[in-house]
Amino acid sequence: MPRPKFDYTLDYAELDLREQPELYRVGIGEQGVLLVQPYKGEILPHWKFATPEKARESSETIYGLFLEYLAVGDFVGADMARKFLQMGYTRARRYANHKGGKKYDGPVPDDKKGQSGAHGRAELPRQPEDPVKAEAARIFKAKWDEAEANAEYATQKKVWKGRYG
Repeated sequence: MPRPKFDYTLDYAELDLREQPELYRVGIGEQGVLLVQPYKGEILPHWKFATPEKARESSETIYGLFLEYLAVGDFVGADMARKFLQMGYTRARRYANHKGGKKYDGPVPDDKKGQSGAHGRAELPRQPEDPVKAEAARIFKAKWDEAEANAEYATQKKVWKGRYG
């Protein structure tokens, strides 16, 4: 059975998914991480990966938010925090592999903005690994793994998917 995809047709700028959590779909990976309010506004200011020190502080703060959301039964918030941890890893890895963080050649087509993937664009050659960004990625990966392994998160995710798909 295919997993329900994140719904990019909703007007997330106008929606408060804390008030209408039934509209949220987990989707795949980081889908919707920079769209879903009020969580984007609560988590994004803490998201930093330029150095290992910033990545450590950021990932610990975001993981703390993850635990707070779980404690009050706010699965959407917890999943969004998990997505920010995942995105900390993937973006730091991108910068570790590609100077300036540009992975693909050419602009993202307008109808694909906010979605992941190459969308027909060629991947640029990898540069020698940036050890600072690679360490930042490892820090985020450890917190992302911790979030994914959290038993309460797994329980809330199962209940959520059973209820909303």
